[in-house]
Amino acid sequence: MSPQAPRSTAAVFNLAWPLTLKAMMLHGIVVIDAWLVSALGESGLAAMGLGGSFAALLLGVIIAFSNATQIRVAQAFGSGRDVALKTALLAGLFINLIAAVIGMVVIGAIAGPVIDLFAHTDWIAEQARLYLFAFLFVIVFEAVGQGFGSQFNGCGKTIMPFLSYLLAIPINVAVSYCLIHGLYGLPELGVMGAAVGSAVASLIRMGFLGINLWRLNGFYLGTEGWLHGSFAASLRRHFVFALPIAGTFMSNAFSNYVCTLLFARMSVNQFAAMTLIQPWVHVAGTFGIGWAMATGINVAQLLGQDQKGPELDIFLRRAWRGALIAAAIVACFYLVICLNAEHFYGTLEPETTAALLSFLPILLFLPFPKGSNAMCGHTLRAGGDTVYVMNIFLASQWLFRVPMTALFILWLGLPVTWVFALFLGEELVKFPLFHQRFLKGAWKRGLQEM
Repeated sequence: MSPQAPRSTAAVFNLAWPLTLKAMMLHGIVVIDAWLVSALGESGLAAMGLGGSFAALLLGVIIAFSNATQIRVAQAFGSGRDVALKTALLAGLFINLIAAVIGMVVIGAIAGPVIDLFAHTDWIAEQARLYLFAFLFVIVFEAVGQGFGSQFNGCGKTIMPFLSYLLAIPINVAVSYCLIHGLYGLPELGVMGAAVGSAVASLIRMGFLGINLWRLNGFYLGTEGWLHGSFAASLRRHFVFALPIAGTFMSNAFSNYVCTLLFARMSVNQFAAMTLIQPWVHVAGTFGIGWAMATGINVAQLLGQDQKGPELDIFLRRAWRGALIAAAIVACFYLVICLNAEHFYGTLEPETTAALLSFLPILLFLPFPKGSNAMCGHTLRAGGDTVYVMNIFLASQWLFRVPMTALFILWLGLPVTWVFALFLGEELVKFPLFHQRFLKGAWKRGLQEM
């Protein structure tokens, strides 16, 4: 069942567009919540920003381990072994669920005091807690759904996770809107209603993926044995492979959370502007990230087939040209969002709208270094060079972006535009580190044994 080796940018595109739209819809959960909650005013957005920061942190952990599983599945698919595919699927699901449970216990212990410390008013603190409580159901459903999606993505069937979000997003919008405002006899839940709508949509998405995966392979329950002799041994190998990748994503999620708490120290209008623009940055940025992820899947499949020669280099050069085009499209998307902020969020105060417009010069340049860094990162991970990628992210986040954010806000009191510019600064810090490692080419020979 070994797949044909991908050779052209068409192979990347065929994987990338469903990955991109799926990722946009995943980040769109927060965008939709922000759009719907914006009718409640800046205080409602601030409450969602505080509660959502905890939710994003835990969701980032789940996505982290799922991305590691996706690479493992791609390697297994390239090798053509059902036992490897079974091992990757079930080990990945087990790790996702354990991570979700541990994360919810930790959040339950620390979230309340932190929200009270950073909330501007008692109402914001109360609404933030309610939003976070409801969003924990999203975490559980996504832990399973992301595991199912990783199996489809690693096997090159990226259309299925995309379809699951295409089904879930309209449900999310309808249920959230009705619960926020208490329409059609439903309770008026305010900010919490947005999270409940997201949970209903995630449950339906999980069921859709589970049914289709069962039809495709029956979860490989008819395949005997495990890749490394036992489930425990296979789980340990999977976890060791996944930990640096998960560490990278968890560091990113936690640093974003710390920065969000620092953003809360700005004025309500500035904090609202950051709360609104960050989901759009993630949503639009997924176009470039999706292309890089699809490239990584193809590279992992090629390396699984032991193809490491000139053909791989030609494929990567073509894929890189596509990444530049993707970055240009992302920049155009940012242009449209910033210039039409008043139409998307008609109830915003002038100060908030002015802050959003001030981000535009940064957003026009950001996609290019970010997209190229993503290409390097996903390619290096596909070759097993996961620790180095993790170290780059750790250094750029904790030695640059987080301390500089604290400096700009707490000590210098700089305008929000300068604070937002640190997202670009982080990519420029990572750029030489990623590209030097990629050009050395040692990752082609470093793929770990499945």
